[in-house]
Amino acid sequence: MKAEKMTIAQFQRHISDRYEKVDRARGSARTFLWFIEEVGELATALGAQKKRKNKNLQEEFADVLAWLCTLANINGVDLARAVTEKYLGDKEPKGHK
Repeated sequence: MKAEKMTIAQFQRHISDRYEKVDRARGSARTFLWFIEEVGELATALGAQKKRKNKNLQEEFADVLAWLCTLANINGVDLARAVTEKYLGDKEPKGHK
């Protein structure tokens, strides 16, 4: 799916359509490790951003979002709904964001 603007729900569905069979077979624990690895790569890219223009920063943000969608998919979480219920309601969210 190519789109200039895509909703969270559309992107989560895209990740599901493309990767969910393999992701489910890998399971939550191993998938979480991949997610954390991508978070680490984002942290490295953010650190490099302070020193010089880092072309990889945008890619690392995308990777983290994709792996978050993967975790949500294999755990039955609709991210768009979760975000809407927690952050877009009439009441402020409880706890830290």
